[in-house]
Amino acid sequence: MSDDHGDEERAENTRRVGLLTSLLEERGVVSERELDELVEAFVARTGPGQGARIVARAWTDSGFRARLLADANAAVRELGLDMAAGTAPHLRLRVVENTSEVHNLVVCTLCSCYPVAILGPPPTWYKSESYRSRVVRDPRGVLEEFGLELDPALRIRVWDSSAETRYLVVPVRPEGSDDHGEEELAALVSRNALIGTALAGAGAG
Repeated sequence: MSDDHGDEERAENTRRVGLLTSLLEERGVVSERELDELVEAFVARTGPGQGARIVARAWTDSGFRARLLADANAAVRELGLDMAAGTAPHLRLRVVENTSEVHNLVVCTLCSCYPVAILGPPPTWYKSESYRSRVVRDPRGVLEEFGLELDPALRIRVWDSSAETRYLVVPVRPEGSDDHGEEELAALVSRNALIGTALAGAGAG
């Protein structure tokens, strides 16, 4: 999906981060090395790789999958993840599963609510007004812009995130992956597949 303001926004964010980093270093609050270590620790704890781990476990463990769909917050804690940590103690994660009949798609129509703890920072297109407004009216058309053309018989269900509830999509397990272990399966799950704008195994990595 095209985003005319993506480059400008990234450049502005980079400028702001650089300015903040310089101020923190000049005032002796934190060193460049300490900042790098903080960023590395954050990336290790968050990012789409965590969401991919959740999906891989759901694909291989039917008991975990059932618990995940019933109470995602409790289920992800089994993997050492906590949606309620930090500044959002009441944040609820809801996991929805793609099937042969339904394809799920996630958006936040009001702003950019997103499960950062398991997907990392949201992509620029997810925050764009174009995506947020159009995906509800024409989800199939928006998916086609991502290169995803679904069977016309497949129903598309759009989930609207909020300050209290975030969503994660469990995509359909790719054919030919029956002998894969969890690590191999997780490598087939991209961030976009976890949002619903891609299929597992398509452009993963």
